[in-house]
This record gives sequence, structure tokens and C-alpha cells, in this order.
Amino acid sequence: MNYPLQFRFKIVALAPQIFVEDAQGNSICYVKQKMFKLKEDIQIFSDNTKSRQIAAIKANKVIDWSARYFFYDAAGNEIGSVGRQGMKSLWRARYDVFNPGDDTTDFNLQEESPWVKVMDGLFGELPIVGMLSGYLFHPTYLATRSDGTPVMRVRKQPALWEGKFTIEKLGELTVQEETNLIYSFLMLLLLERSRG
Repeated sequence: MNYPLQFRFKIVALAPQIFVEDAQGNSICYVKQKMFKLKEDIQIFSDNTKSRQIAAIKANKVIDWSARYFFYDAAGNEIGSVGRQGMKSLWRARYDVFNPGDDTTDFNLQEESPWVKVMDGLFGELPIVGMLSGYLFHPTYLATRSDGTPVMRVRKQPALWEGKFTIEKLGELTVQEETNLIYSFLMLLLLERSRG
């Protein structure tokens, strides 16, 4: 993949949608979250025509702040999973990324500065001024190996009518690890964007 990748959220859509593109503007995937589901059920397509589903994300629990989200390919095989660290995520978002069929943490995803997200959320609630919060505060999330080596970073970008994030690769990854981390960041952004 050609980095940096761009994640774009449609703000005015009823159901959350994410467009993922590489550095040249080529579509990597299109994500559509189903509405009114007690358990998360997210479909990932090759592009926004939705002609070919390439993956799915499903929660293991009904609406739970410490749920684990499993990634499946088009054939239904598990790719990996991500889970929020419950109480530890109240102040600073923290997630664990797992290999398929394994309960050993492969990567950790963590918010780099929780104050940025707090300020983004507070300014976002102010009338008129809140429309500019997308230009002022930019939360970032870092993926590290269990030994602390950084491998990927997601940073919010200035945008007025959409949520825009850039993902950059910081270290060497296998194709399976890369896919698992991209889907983990997709899930993280879907869960965290409502918090600022």
C-alpha cells in the first residue's frame, strides 16, 4: 500500500461511512456500519459501489465498552481482532490488537494526548465556534508492538464538513499485521469519534 492512507468520514450520512484511499487517491476500501444493531456489524467493501465485500467486523458482545471486535475476510475466516481496555480507556483511549485465534496482545493502540481530544470535544459543542474545532485540535493515536516499537500513527486532519484522518506507517509490518492494524484503526475511529 502507498502511505499515507486517508480515512474520510461522511458527517451528514445517517449510517457511518468511511472512505479509505492511498496516497495516490486509489480506493483501498469503503466501510459502512449498519444502523440500529445491538451488536456491531460493519461491512467493508472494495469501493463505494458495494459490489464486492472484502471483510466484516463483528462484536462479541451487545453494546459493551470492553467488547472485542473480530475481523473476518470475505470467506468468513478470522483475520484478527481488537478490544478496548475498559476502565483504562476512560481518560486515554487504549486498545489491544490480537492475531486470529490468539489471546496474546500483538499491538497496542493508544491515544497520544488525551487533552487534545478533550479540547476538541469541548470546542465542538460550542455554537458557531464549534464548527471550527476540526481546524484547531487534532487527536492522534499510535500503534506500538508489545516491546514499545511504534509501527503506525493516525492523526486527525483539518476538515469542515467531514471527519478526515491520515494513517502513516512507521515500521515494518507483514501484510497480515498491516491489514489487522488498518481494521483496528477503523474500529477505533468509529468508536472514538463520538467522544471528540
